[in-house]
Amino acid sequence: QVQLAESGGGLVQAGESLKLSCLASGKTWTIGGMAWYRQTPGKERELVARITRGGVPREFGDFVKGRFTIRRDNTKNTVDQQMNNLTPENTADYSCYARAQELDYWGQGTQVTVST
Repeated sequence: QVQLAESGGGLVQAGESLKLSCLASGKTWTIGGMAWYRQTPGKERELVARITRGGVPREFGDFVKGRFTIRRDNTKNTVDQQMNNLTPENTADYSCYARAQELDYWGQGTQVTVST
C-alpha cells in the first residue's frame, strides 16, 4: 500500500507563490508516475502536472508554462509543485496522485485560495 500526504496550501494574494509538497509512504518502491491534480466545486478533477519515476516532468495547460514546475525527489519520497504568480483562477483543491502496482492512490488534498 501507498499513502500520500499533501501540504503547502493556503490563502494567498494574486501574484504570490506557493509550493505544494506530497510525501509518499508505504511501499514507495512500487510507485511509478506521480502527479498533481486540481478540483473546484462542480468540476471534474483535472491534471495539472505529472512526473515520471525518473523525474521527467510533464506539465499541462498553457497557463502553467513557466509558472508551475514539478520536481520529484525519490530519496525523500516527495514530489513538489512550485506555483508562482498565482491568480484567482488557480483557486482549487490540489491533490497528489501516485500510480503503484496498477492501483491509483490519492492524497487528502490541500486547498489553495488566491484572493484579489
